[in-house]
Amino acid sequence: MSWNTFGRTFRFTTWGESHGPAIGAVVDGCPPGIELSEGDIQPFLDARKPGQNKFTTQRKEADLVRILSGVFEGKTTGTPISLLIENTDQRSKDYSEIANTYRPGHADYAYDAKYGFRDYRGGGRSSARETAMRVAAGAVARLAIPEVRITAYVAEIGGDAIDPENFDPEAIGENPFWCPDREAAKRWEILVDEARRAGSSLGAVVECMASGVPTGWGAPVYAKLDSDLAAGMMSINAVKGVEIGDGFGAARLTGEENADPMRPGDGTPQFEANHAGGIAGGISTGQPVVCRVAFKPTSSILTPVESVDREGNATEVRTKGRHDPCVGIRGTPVVEAMMALVLADHKLLHRAQCG
Repeated sequence: MSWNTFGRTFRFTTWGESHGPAIGAVVDGCPPGIELSEGDIQPFLDARKPGQNKFTTQRKEADLVRILSGVFEGKTTGTPISLLIENTDQRSKDYSEIANTYRPGHADYAYDAKYGFRDYRGGGRSSARETAMRVAAGAVARLAIPEVRITAYVAEIGGDAIDPENFDPEAIGENPFWCPDREAAKRWEILVDEARRAGSSLGAVVECMASGVPTGWGAPVYAKLDSDLAAGMMSINAVKGVEIGDGFGAARLTGEENADPMRPGDGTPQFEANHAGGIAGGISTGQPVVCRVAFKPTSSILTPVESVDREGNATEVRTKGRHDPCVGIRGTPVVEAMMALVLADHKLLHRAQCG
């Protein structure tokens, strides 16, 4: 069975391949009466689109979105919202040499083993090209949660992390790395460019914070807000780890260090720490919801790597084409989108049960 849909009440389905004629998404469950146009979606796609600088893939896609259904007279109707983006800069011939060979780190072998064949042109369905439609769907989701503000940024590239003392939210949009530390951004220019020139790649850690999330979103046991966040983030291409709040760091703390002390507040408790990342027992506490997402180094590299072909013969793979030297950079808008999609779903779930 193939799973291409995410969410329970606010759901989205993506379709299309990296080198097909188009990619698309269907957003279902969006409340009616929300003002929506292509102009509400396009800025988020522009933030993710390829070819913007030398630190990302040089594939040139305008990523212009069209709304095909679900909107009438500028407002959502409550019916499925269909979104379409045409692919305009495919170079399928770049992949002809790996048509019969598995690229290590990619889904080539796994797809072939499962389905009996694969689309080798850029990875087909397994390509990060699919994430453009998550960003489009996420833009719709943001309109359903106007009380929430979502910000993601790159906190680490190739093992070089930002200095929290240098954190400046204004810096995030001033450099190609979505980096809140201007000094780190300067270092990363050299680091990523060296990896690109060497035909290699680097991993990254993206942090995401959602402020304004009310108390009560989420549910116990099997519909926890943090478990759905983890599932959503792990579904992003190249993601290999997710932490909520302090995450693995909590395992190195004592009970009193990890506690989030509370004091009397104005109608609600005043928290003095947020080690839990704004979620307790799977339910939001009213604090900012915080997660960290680890992206592996891009698997498509020019450095030869040992592999096998479909007949089981030993070979070496050197992936040609246009690829991101650090996929986590363009993954940042995707992380924001998945945060929005999960939160919109849980807002509607909470309203359905608790009014």
